[in-house]
Parts: sequence; structure tokens; C-alpha cells
Amino acid sequence: MFDAVKNRAEVPNFLELLQQKDQRIHALEADLLTLKEQLTWLQKQVFGAKSERLIDLHDQLSLPGFDLGQQDPEAESEREEVHFKRRKKKKNLGKDTISYPDNLPVKRVELDIPAEEKICPKTGNPLVKIGCEISRKLARKPEQFYLIEYVRPKYASKAVPEAGVKVATLPDAIIARCPADESLLAYILAAKFTDHLPLYRLVEILKRSDIRISRQTLSKWVLTLGAALSPLYEAMRAAVLASGTIFVDETPIRLQVKGKNRCQQAYMWVYVGGGGGDPPYRFIEFQLNRNHEHPLKILKEYQGFLHSDKYGAYVKLAQFEGITWCPCMAHVRRKFIEAQNGDPELRRRILRKIRYLFMLERVAWARSPEERLRIRQQLEKPILEELSELVENRILKGGLLPKSNFSQALNYYQGLAPYLPNYLTDPDARLDNNVAERAIRPLTIGRKNWLFVGSEDGGRATATILSLVQTCRNLDINPQEYLENVLRRIMSHPAKQIHELLPDQWMAARIQQHNDMPQTDSQDGLG
Repeated sequence: MFDAVKNRAEVPNFLELLQQKDQRIHALEADLLTLKEQLTWLQKQVFGAKSERLIDLHDQLSLPGFDLGQQDPEAESEREEVHFKRRKKKKNLGKDTISYPDNLPVKRVELDIPAEEKICPKTGNPLVKIGCEISRKLARKPEQFYLIEYVRPKYASKAVPEAGVKVATLPDAIIARCPADESLLAYILAAKFTDHLPLYRLVEILKRSDIRISRQTLSKWVLTLGAALSPLYEAMRAAVLASGTIFVDETPIRLQVKGKNRCQQAYMWVYVGGGGGDPPYRFIEFQLNRNHEHPLKILKEYQGFLHSDKYGAYVKLAQFEGITWCPCMAHVRRKFIEAQNGDPELRRRILRKIRYLFMLERVAWARSPEERLRIRQQLEKPILEELSELVENRILKGGLLPKSNFSQALNYYQGLAPYLPNYLTDPDARLDNNVAERAIRPLTIGRKNWLFVGSEDGGRATATILSLVQTCRNLDINPQEYLENVLRRIMSHPAKQIHELLPDQWMAARIQQHNDMPQTDSQDGLG
């Protein structure tokens, strides 16, 4: 009797213990699924293709808004044989695989046969020259360095010696009493910030031409030039903030700690602006950390469209009056690409519709701004609405593990859903933030080469010069040519007109100057 009562008393404890074990098993299963997703993602990053494309020919052909016609099942049996001839494509034998400007200097080398071979073996008469065969090869000479020697005659009056000596003034120099000409300084900046060469490599390159400049000297020149170019940097910042469309992103960079043999993490913020759907300017700002205050300070008075990812600082900016936030759909797609487990069918449908959006955008950007807005309103807006409905219904249905990648992807989209349609209202707005990500890529390549910046002043100088150089690259301007010209002019250029030296306006002025030059008849030398 006592044992029966005791057993009945222990039953609730066993039930409670079983419930605890069930909860523990569910938690472990959720952790296991999360770890499997992480392992799958890691294996793909290490061994798999990096492309995010999902190819589905049937879905691609059934893109809404593009009626490609429906196949009739009964017509499958009625097939017509069509014969045609296709011209075989000629193999590329390597001819004309390189290009070069027409005005390159030509070094002529004549290769003639010996004099004894210029006699006809039958008649003994001299052979007649009937023409020439010309073959061209592109060649290169080692870098040429030369000295500029300024000779300034001095004048004085014998009758009035107290009048002093008169001598012509030296041209303005970007660095006072610097032994390097602006052409060499521009080469150093272009090599470091365009070709991503660390200064120690530049030292070795110069040494091969028997030019010896210490790395410390090069570093001082870079810092001084960064400070001298700061007025242009500020003018670019003003132009970016005055535009109606900005793309922003940030990336970490290593900063050497003074007095210690280690580095700390700092950040570079990239703001792309200046007008249009692919703005010209790349304004880069150096900061010691990733605090929200930095973009909030820069963009506190900005009015217009802001493209970015879902970093908290940009979410705060979305609440500012006058700012229309356009979150990046490419980041949304990436979340669902990484969600390998969950609801495969729904994931496939969501990715298919996102692909539709990007396909339609590719078509829209090939059209006029008016046509672009029409495509967005008639074709893209319904897809966005369907996407939001799919995501919301799946979240309300429940049953997903909170830590799973698929659940996080759904919640990520849900948080952005009110802002995703914002790009539909302006022809210069974009579906993604790829403009900023492309602008930040040269910086990430550069940091793999020069590894770190040596000081906060070095970080600011790097941001200044990178802003100008990468803007030149975006506009297909030779950075070295631009820098050399600007370094010679900036010291004497009026401060109120400093914007005239920004890369796009500088290039426009050069084109206008070339067009205004009188055209002369070319001489072909055929008298």
C-alpha cells in the first residue's frame, strides 16, 4: 500500500522530467540545424561557387509583364524540320589583340638583306626595290626621370644699389622647398591609391632607376599632399550632400597604434553622390570606430534618397524628415540565398520574384526615366506586394525555428517591407546599394596591399586622396594626369571657385578647351 502511494507521488516528477528532456531535445535539434546551416554556408564559401544566381528557365520564361506565348500541348506532335547553314566562326589567331594610341612615337629599325644578295643570280643585274614589309611591335622603355632646372637671371641697378635685386619668382609649389616636381608627386599618389602599391614597394621601384627616396620621406609627402588637397575634398563633400541621391556603405581598416607594435580597427565610410542613378563622386571619410554618430552627423541636413544596408545608423536616418530610405534588395536576396533549410518551396518562390525585380530593373535602366517609372509602377510594384504578402503570411503561420537562417531572412525582409517600395517613385533611385559596394571594392583591395594606415592623419590623408582618385577612375579620367594638373593649380586657384577642380568639372573644362581650339588642316606629306 505504501509503495503504491509512493509510485503515484513520483509520477508527476517523471512527467516534468520528460517535458524538460523534450524541451532540451528540441533546443539541441534547433542548435544542430543552425550548425548544419553554418557548415553548409562555410563549405560553399570555401569550395563552392560564389555566384548568387539561381537558374530556373521555366520561371525566367514566365516573367510577368513579358508574354512570351503559351505552348499548345497538341502542337507538340506537329514539328517542322528547318535546315539552315551556319558560317563557322574564324578562330582568333592573336592578331590585333592589343590596342594603343595612334600618336605613339615610332622607332624605325630597317632590316635589309646583304649587298651580295641584291644581285639577280641569272642576269647579274641589281634587284629592283618594289616595296617594304612593315611589322609593328609595342615596346617599352624604362621609366625616365629628369631634372627641371629653373634658371632665373638676377638684375640690379649700379646707380641705385639700394633698390635691391630683381629676379623672377618660382612657380607655385604644392610643398614648399620640396625637391620633387608635381609630376613625381602625382605619380606617387597614383601608384599608392590607384595601383594599391605600398610605399616600401615604391621605394624598390624607384631604386631600380637609381633614384633613392626613403619611405619616411614618401610618407611625409603623402600626408602633406592630403592636407593640401583638403579644400577639394570638402568641395566634393558639399556636392555629394547637395545631390538628391546618395549611396553609403562602410568597411573596416587597420590603424597602427602609436608607440605599440599592434593595430586597432578603424573604419572608412563611402558616400557616393553627385546626381543621377550612378553618381560621379566617391566621398570617403575616415573614422576611428563604427558609431552611429558619424553618418548621423554627416547626413543630419541631407534631403533626398538614401541607399544603404540595414545597419542601425541608417535605420535611424530613415526617420529623419526629408530623407527617403531605400534599403538594399541585394542584401535581402543574400539572406534567402544563405537560408538553405526551412521552407524550400517558399524560399524558391521568394528568390524567383526577387530575380524578376532585378531583371525588370535591368530593362528599366535601358529606357528613359519616364519609361523606367512606368515599368516600376506597372510591373515591379505588384511583385513587391506579392513578396510582402508571402513573407507576412509565413511569419504569422509560425512553426519556424527562431535561430534558423530562413526565419532570420523572413524577419529581415519584414523589417524592411515599409521602405522597399520607396525606389519606385524616383527614376534615379535604385533597387539595391550595389553602387556603394562597387565604390568600396577598390578600398578593400588596397588595404590587402598596404595593410594599415600609420596614424589618424594618415587615415584622413588616405580618405582625401582616395576620394579624388576613385572619382577619377569612375569617370574614366587618368588619375595621374588629373593629380599633376591639380597639384600645380590648387595653390593659386580662387577658393570660391575650388569646385572647378573637381574631376568631372575639370574634365568638362578640358573637353571644352579642346573644342574651342582652332582646327587646322592636317598635312599628309604627299606633295
